[in-house]
Amino acid sequence: MEILYWLAWIQRTRLMDLSLSQATLLAGLGFLLLGVAFFLPPSASILKAFPRSRRAAYVTMTIAGIWTLSKVLQLGEADYGNYKQYIFIGFSLLALLAFKYAPDFLSVRGACIVYLLLANVLLTAAFGHYEEPLRLFMVGPLYLGIALSLYLAHSPFRLRDFFSWLFAVSPRARIFGLILMLYGGMLGGIAFAY
Repeated sequence: MEILYWLAWIQRTRLMDLSLSQATLLAGLGFLLLGVAFFLPPSASILKAFPRSRRAAYVTMTIAGIWTLSKVLQLGEADYGNYKQYIFIGFSLLALLAFKYAPDFLSVRGACIVYLLLANVLLTAAFGHYEEPLRLFMVGPLYLGIALSLYLAHSPFRLRDFFSWLFAVSPRARIFGLILMLYGGMLGGIAFAY
């Protein structure tokens, strides 16, 4: 409960409100780090094991659960805030029961939830900045990632299939990682061009 208190405090004090430059820089760093993970050959075994990893499921679902529950604590009256204790209990039970009744590919589902919550923060920072057309370099891939997250949350085994295809031929993963790193570097440069 202490963690939820601090997360609620962070949201109340607006520490998660980012400027457009900060959001673009954060997205660029995310692409860069993901690209490095695919580019380095030793990480292939870790990435291939991720979809069924129990440890990764604990990490991703814990982060997703805490972040979701902290958002539930911030519900206003218009968003069923009068019933937030029931919503809180419902989401808590749902998260716990997922480990018992849907343990396969739970790390993928948790990662999808975390991505959707992070995308919300980044897209909120870009909202209303229509005078900055360069923001579309960040916003476009985020929306593509949202669609991909919704698809993978429904069919998480597809990530395992993608990794099998990606790592079947050695240069594929390195090229994919290089593309992600270049795009992340470009976003990092755009962050300082606003």
